[in-house]
Amino acid sequence: MKNKVRELREEMNLTQAELGKLAGVSRQAINAIETGKFDPSIRLAHALAKIFSKTIEEVFDFEAE
Repeated sequence: MKNKVRELREEMNLTQAELGKLAGVSRQAINAIETGKFDPSIRLAHALAKIFSKTIEEVFDFEAE
């Protein structure tokens, strides 16, 4: 699944560790999501979308495979 996590994180001037702390996950989890190695749970996707003030659909492209 493609996503805009890295782009949105960088726009907010957050490190992976800082975003992970806000979302309640590790820096490694954020890295894995950004690189497409891990698809987040719906709860984590929702948490990330809230942090970015976006909808889940604006952050994650469920159609792109």
